[in-house]
Amino acid sequence: MLLQGLRVVEMGFWVAAPAAAGLLADWGADVVKIEPPRGDPMRHFYRAVAGIELPSCPPFDLDNRGKRSVVLDLAKPEGRELALELVCGADVFVTNYRHDALERLGFDWGTLSKRAPRLVYAHMTGYGQEGPDRDRAGYDIGAFWARAGIAVLLAQAGGEPIGSRAGFGDHITASHGLAGILAALYAREKSGKGQLVDACLLRSGIYTVGFDIAQQLAFGLVSPAGKRQESLSPTVSNFEAGDGKWIWLLGVEADRHWPRLCEGLDRAELKEDPRFVTATARRENAAEMMRILDAQFATRPLAEWLERFDAVDLWWAPVNTPQDVTTDPQVLATGAIVDVPDGAGGTQKSVGSPVRFSSADVAPRAPVPKVGEHTEEVLAELGVAAGRIAALRELRVIP
Repeated sequence: MLLQGLRVVEMGFWVAAPAAAGLLADWGADVVKIEPPRGDPMRHFYRAVAGIELPSCPPFDLDNRGKRSVVLDLAKPEGRELALELVCGADVFVTNYRHDALERLGFDWGTLSKRAPRLVYAHMTGYGQEGPDRDRAGYDIGAFWARAGIAVLLAQAGGEPIGSRAGFGDHITASHGLAGILAALYAREKSGKGQLVDACLLRSGIYTVGFDIAQQLAFGLVSPAGKRQESLSPTVSNFEAGDGKWIWLLGVEADRHWPRLCEGLDRAELKEDPRFVTATARRENAAEMMRILDAQFATRPLAEWLERFDAVDLWWAPVNTPQDVTTDPQVLATGAIVDVPDGAGGTQKSVGSPVRFSSADVAPRAPVPKVGEHTEEVLAELGVAAGRIAALRELRVIP
């Protein structure tokens, strides 16, 4: 396995930190997840958000498969000391607890860096390590989506802010945090010292729409998200075919791809139409142009248009529904859907790691752990004797 021998301790909840540690687990690291007695609240996501009881929580499973779960009551001194032993014996510590909680428990970077100078400490937060709002609750819908400007950038001019999908910013931030962890591990190979990896939802959100924020910084403006009928270029817009399926055209180079679009649509005369002959003309006459193109797209089913566009080398992508995604042959070929052991001798389909490697198998190796499933196993590896484990259970430090 790619990261075999790498020891990771996660003290996280909800999505961002567990997702970063989950990728490390997929790639072969031994990830120990320290949970409170009731478990990570993400295990009960549907109940917490909507009062719905379901037999499992697939979003939790995605980010926590292959880990080992240890339950320790950090409110008790014995629980904190055991957790500290686990963390200080690890290569990487991943957490998204707030600063004040970490400081109160003695798990802040300043404390742990003295006790374990080689530790790579990855802190996933809403708003970073400094500033007036560093302790404010973030969640990806707040720090990533709303405050970073994404909700407004995706809305039509003058329209209401657009809502996010659950975990959208968390998974992006987790990927950024993972990159930071691996860079810090590489640096440790040279220096022998660990360091703090600071990955926050706000900064990740701004980087995600960096194209627009960079324009704002340079020119004081960004391109609005207009209606389809106001498209700056029809060669990078979406259209509904006659069978109700949608296509997104990828002709970023407008003057190059406009003639190909006209040929593929069997409307070659539009290439020389003075209303559409240049990019400027097409922008000025966007509403009329889109009306013509919409009517033409409606004359054939999507499969026929795709065949015609391939013939003229016009680039495209299907607008997939989530159901389409799970059966798309190209999706399956990339390994984006994987089989995860279910702990009962079978497997369950889920989402794969976003990265593959030529000489390493990063398929999920183990099922999602039950709450506290590996507590005794991990404590025994730590050198805790059976008698002490029994005493800890009596004190309700462990289940």
